[in-house]
Amino acid sequence: MKLFNLAATTVVASVAATVALAQDEVTFGTNWLAQAGHGGFYQAVADGTYAEYDLDVEIMMGGPQVNNRPMLPAGRLDFLMGGNMLQAFDAARNGIPTTVVAGMFQKDPQAMLAHKGQYADFADLATAETIYVGKDGQFSFWQWMTANHGFSDESLQPYAYNIGPFLSDEAAVQQAYATSEPIAASDAGFETDIFLLADYGWDTYSTTIEARTEMVEENPDLVKRFVQASIIGWYNFLYGDNQAAFDLITAANPEMTDEKLAAEIQLLKDLGIVDSGLALEQGIGAMDPARTAAFLASLEEAGIIDAGTVDLDLVADYTFVNQGLGLELRK
Repeated sequence: MKLFNLAATTVVASVAATVALAQDEVTFGTNWLAQAGHGGFYQAVADGTYAEYDLDVEIMMGGPQVNNRPMLPAGRLDFLMGGNMLQAFDAARNGIPTTVVAGMFQKDPQAMLAHKGQYADFADLATAETIYVGKDGQFSFWQWMTANHGFSDESLQPYAYNIGPFLSDEAAVQQAYATSEPIAASDAGFETDIFLLADYGWDTYSTTIEARTEMVEENPDLVKRFVQASIIGWYNFLYGDNQAAFDLITAANPEMTDEKLAAEIQLLKDLGIVDSGLALEQGIGAMDPARTAAFLASLEEAGIIDAGTVDLDLVADYTFVNQGLGLELRK
């Protein structure tokens, strides 16, 4: 009996070793410090979803001193979390061989923030005398706001990612990441109104997954497994037991707490950032080529991108999404 058990144990260990060796090692770079907006990826690590798809995933966190974007075409990352489709358009325009393979957020969390009840609606924000917008925003969504919604450069003030000036001026408006600054304002004792740009025509996918074009062409199975496992991770993070993901996130970014992560998740749900639109029928990560083309056209009309400089065939590959994966996990 002991010999049998020893033999069985040896077989099990051998099989386990074979499975472990079969896992593909993958590096995934995020675009900022760990937070709920990255939660589905941490969830897939924490609950073993990536492992179930034969992936050994290392998440390389971005941050104020870390720019992971050039690491992808350089081959030092296998996948990258993109902010929104502007970056993908810029890559295509400049011949950078990267491809969007999923759009995990149906809505960009980019928003404008105002003190509670100060402005009647989004259009009314254009009457504000002071609007704080960061440098990157001034060359992207702010141009779209001035071209399409009556905002004026006369009200523009630089946003230094310090909400103090906004909090001290009840009439001020500022840019915000919908799951960040509103919570910071609430923690400081201020109620705010969130105006999600996506609800007024800023129709870009966000928190995209990008891969090197070479990988998409030569190893589509690896891309497929990473995208699918990430989709499952996002469902489990939003609707399942996410404590293990919370633990990974707070370990990576001690500024986060379980309470803050829970508040961020609630905003992701309330604002329909992840699981809305096309995702309701075709699953998280879903993308529509027509929507991508329409968003590019809106940027061209606003003068943000020169017309005819982006080849949409180089921007995204839609074959890895829109398959209804994980719909049964929604609760």
